[in-house]
Amino acid sequence: GIQAGNTIYVSGQIPIDPATGEFAGQDIKTQTRQSLTNISNILAAAGASMADVVKTTVLLNDIADFAAMNEVYAEFFTEPYPARAAFQAAGIPKGALVEIECVAVKG
Repeated sequence: GIQAGNTIYVSGQIPIDPATGEFAGQDIKTQTRQSLTNISNILAAAGASMADVVKTTVLLNDIADFAAMNEVYAEFFTEPYPARAAFQAAGIPKGALVEIECVAVKG
């Protein structure tokens, strides 16, 4: 992520497990969980947490996966949820089913 003042911009995270360099799994729930875990780890390295996230953008290979993605998303955030946009997007890198980026504000 890039930090500007108290704001942290986390680039789109695809579901790569940093320990293996491979996808965490082939289903939308596993891939969403890994993408959000990657974001959580990036924020932690910057002294922030998922509670500091104010905006996310979710790219889905298939918008039909929205409900399943949303179930996992709710494991990482509590109300009030961050603002979010979700889109179907062709050509997510490496054939991932999901890519998630966010903006967080510390403090």
